[in-house]
Amino acid sequence: MNKIILFSSIFTIGVFLLFSTDSAFAHPHSGHIMINGHTHQEQKEIIPLNGIMMLEKTTILFHASEDNTLPWGFVEGKIANHVEGYPVIIQIFQNNNAVHFAQTDVNPDGTYEYKFRVLHSENGDIKKIFDGNYSVTIFKVVYLDQENFI
Repeated sequence: MNKIILFSSIFTIGVFLLFSTDSAFAHPHSGHIMINGHTHQEQKEIIPLNGIMMLEKTTILFHASEDNTLPWGFVEGKIANHVEGYPVIIQIFQNNNAVHFAQTDVNPDGTYEYKFRVLHSENGDIKKIFDGNYSVTIFKVVYLDQENFI
């Protein structure tokens, strides 16, 4: 029960900070999202939660090109110091409007992957689900430092 309350609090803080212009700490960090084979840079923000854990908010920009032919995109990564039991939360925005929301579990080795449809094809009719410019926000709960692993 405490884990649910803590996660709800973390998520609420994350959503609040998502719309805030001030940040406690932000710096560029190399990373990627894959859409039709294209790699995109990320920006990371660290939000301390308590003396042991923090919320890592990563924002990645991507472009779903007009000539995209692949049906899937995916967000993947590896968390070196993830807190077990907390999923990765993924939000996709276009023009500051939320268009997709998901969560995915973190594997024991710290890896995660979330696949999402970019195109839908039925009876030869192709519908673009994502087309244009988007930002993807990823929330991860991690330990402040590796000495705090349980």
